[in-house]
Amino acid sequence: MKFSEQWAREWVNPAVSTEQLCDQITMLGLEVDGVENVASDFTGVVIGEVVECAQHPDADKLRVTKVNIGSDRLLDIVCGAPNCRQGLKVVCATEGAVLPGNFKIKKTKLRGQPSEGMLCSFSELGIDVDAEGIIELPQDAPVGTDFRHYLNLNDKAIEISLTPNRADCLSIAGIAREIAVVNKQPVNRPHFDVVPATISDKIDIELVAPEACPHYLLRLVKNVNVKADSPIWMKEKLRRCGIRSIDPVVDITNYVLLELGQPMHAFDASKVVQPVQVRLAKDGEELILLDGTTAKLQSNTLLIADANGPLAMAGIFGGQASSVTSETKDVILEAAFFTPLAIAGRARQYGLHTDASHRFERGVDFELAHYAMERATALLLEICGGESGEINEAVNEEFLPKVKKIQLHREKLDALLGHHIETEIVTDIFERLGFDVQYENNVWTVISASWRFDIDIEEDLIEEVARIYGYNSIPNNAPLAHLRMRDHQEAVLDLARIKTALVDSDYQEAITYSFVDPKVQSLLHPHQEVLELPNPISTEMSVMRVSLLSGLLGAVLYNQNRQQNRVRLFETGLRFIPDADAEFGVRQEFVLSAVISGTTSNESWNNKAQSVDFFDLKGDLESLLSLTGVGSKVCFVAKTFAALHPGQSASIELDGKEIGFIGTLHPSVSQKLGLNEKIVVFEILWNAIANRNVIQARKISKFPANRRDLALVVADEIAAGDVIEACKQAGGEKLTQVNLFDVYKGIGVPSGTKSLAISLTIQDNEKTLEDDEIHAVISAVLDEVKQRFNAELRD
Repeated sequence: MKFSEQWAREWVNPAVSTEQLCDQITMLGLEVDGVENVASDFTGVVIGEVVECAQHPDADKLRVTKVNIGSDRLLDIVCGAPNCRQGLKVVCATEGAVLPGNFKIKKTKLRGQPSEGMLCSFSELGIDVDAEGIIELPQDAPVGTDFRHYLNLNDKAIEISLTPNRADCLSIAGIAREIAVVNKQPVNRPHFDVVPATISDKIDIELVAPEACPHYLLRLVKNVNVKADSPIWMKEKLRRCGIRSIDPVVDITNYVLLELGQPMHAFDASKVVQPVQVRLAKDGEELILLDGTTAKLQSNTLLIADANGPLAMAGIFGGQASSVTSETKDVILEAAFFTPLAIAGRARQYGLHTDASHRFERGVDFELAHYAMERATALLLEICGGESGEINEAVNEEFLPKVKKIQLHREKLDALLGHHIETEIVTDIFERLGFDVQYENNVWTVISASWRFDIDIEEDLIEEVARIYGYNSIPNNAPLAHLRMRDHQEAVLDLARIKTALVDSDYQEAITYSFVDPKVQSLLHPHQEVLELPNPISTEMSVMRVSLLSGLLGAVLYNQNRQQNRVRLFETGLRFIPDADAEFGVRQEFVLSAVISGTTSNESWNNKAQSVDFFDLKGDLESLLSLTGVGSKVCFVAKTFAALHPGQSASIELDGKEIGFIGTLHPSVSQKLGLNEKIVVFEILWNAIANRNVIQARKISKFPANRRDLALVVADEIAAGDVIEACKQAGGEKLTQVNLFDVYKGIGVPSGTKSLAISLTIQDNEKTLEDDEIHAVISAVLDEVKQRFNAELRD
């Protein structure tokens, strides 16, 4: 926003320079982007009056004038402006004056006639006003007065950049409040007399959409002279804030907008059929805007309308059909509070951006509309005359905003600022900001002002205290940190260790979205309830994942489509399982998942290509589990899963509880997902395997180890893992290692059985074992497997 420094100083005038004032504004959070002069430098320019004006004898377009500048004689000046005439108050550059561009005024002759000065236009004085001819001043302009002083041209236009939450400073009143607070000065609001109703006319209002417009005001002013000139002081204030003068009615509404921050609009009363409606647009409605363009209205757009149709886009742009023209006699003034959500985005929807929409979509003081209506009426009657009717207000208290009551705790203020500010100072800051405040038991209870709708939580109050107290007044002390060693248990397995092991095994880490395609997920987990997103990015990302497989298989497909058939990927992350007993109705579980496809190793001249299978991934998973403290306890139990191949899938169990699954993707599922090759996957709960065995140092035995091999014949359905586990339990401490090194079925082995070749390593830390001690271990093992599995030694 751009504003005039002199205009702001009419409200509050601290004894600081322009530079200091800009520094204060910036430190208040209203960043100053630029400062510029409102007019170029010039000297020797005064107010004059054209006493005589005659045609130049030798030039059709020139006039010879005598101008009174308050000196002892009249000046002879030749002027070529078409609007030069007798009795006009003008701006005169006298002999010796210096105009912008270092243009010096001297006595001269123009086509034989003497000229002792120059009657100036705005452009010749470096003032950005779109006007033709010389400057025409009001008849009460004092002759002989320095023109710079008359218009206060020793002024600066300051442009500030506001964050969206500080719309209260999109006005002179808002900026003045901030300046007054930081300088501890009162605000001098302009005084005007409230205009009483002199006619009984009252405009009827029908508030159809109170949730979008809970407060709407209209006032009829009759017999208005719209051809009157806007005062030059008003035109100048508008110009210095970046708004050009149009006509007195529009100028007044723009003036109130800049002065108070309340957007207003004016309708030609003869073009409006009562009652005036505030409603949402209907499909197919159109509105010709003030700039002549036609807007095809959408149903989310708030309108001001009457029985004949739309009159204006509420809070955004007026309509041409009800606009004020030079023929207008009666005017309806409008002021309203439109809720920010009702206006936000609507202007951009139609490719528009106006001063009104800029303010309404950020928020306008909801208690300001009546005061602004009185101010605009007073200005209108002062400038254009007329008779005012009663103000008609339509109010719906339910949808009007409410001022917030917030508590600020002393300890939190001190903690966040890192500095103690005296209680009396904090209280004074809140009072100067216009808040109601009470302090009791180290707690401030603050009721915010209607214009500060950004004050919502305790931290907002702390920010206000820091802002007004002054960031530079808070000591720049380094924070005091009490360092404490991080809690660390040696038994906790670092996830990075597992990731490193997978990378060393030729896997690549993938990171996929938590939002997945419901169709893909239903293929993989058809019986699992899922959490649907209320506002998804797309239909392909509309549910939360219940496993990491959806994303990983998508990554495999992406690679296969680019001729990368050997894929080995892993991922860690959360899966989201709906659970009524969990917080927020969803159970979040951190899992480790992996997928492999293609060949077991990279293509090589000395290796035969071999496709991956279930046992390749199982072996990699067992290697990972060996790094944990539960590797020896985890077992794989055959189980059927909907998306996995029967006979090639298993649940991963720990202490009888399922902690994951592993298996080959079912061919039909692979086909539906567009995958080729065999795909093997696993997923396991991280928390179940996140611990490791703490290393216990002990001496290496210096006594020899003894190896004995057993060939045990057992039934086909008996798992080798169960036999190995039984050997370990029966062998005791002397049995240090058990290994399955061969499985045989064929000649010499009965049908329906298999031969398991198992090596046993027997060793003692204290002595060399005798044969009978070794035989005792072997016997214990044989007895155990005989009893549990009916195992026999192979002949």
